[in-house]
Amino acid sequence: MYFDEVKTILIDVLALGESGQHLSEDSPLLGSLPELDSMAVVSLIGALEERFGIAIDDDDISASTFATLGTLAAFVAQKQAE
Repeated sequence: MYFDEVKTILIDVLALGESGQHLSEDSPLLGSLPELDSMAVVSLIGALEERFGIAIDDDDISASTFATLGTLAAFVAQKQAE
């Protein structure tokens, strides 16, 4: 459930277009997608907060959160459950 929505938001925020459709749960993000720079991370967090009605604190964010698309989707699911 969360995976597809997080993937769509990621593709939109990073303007990945067709290439983003090939992303899977195991697709590495941070360090692998040149589009995912520090400003894009801020934009992505804002979009996730708005779409899922969650609040993401700076302390919540780590490299492991953005390791793969799957870890990011799991993070969103956990935040929504809180």
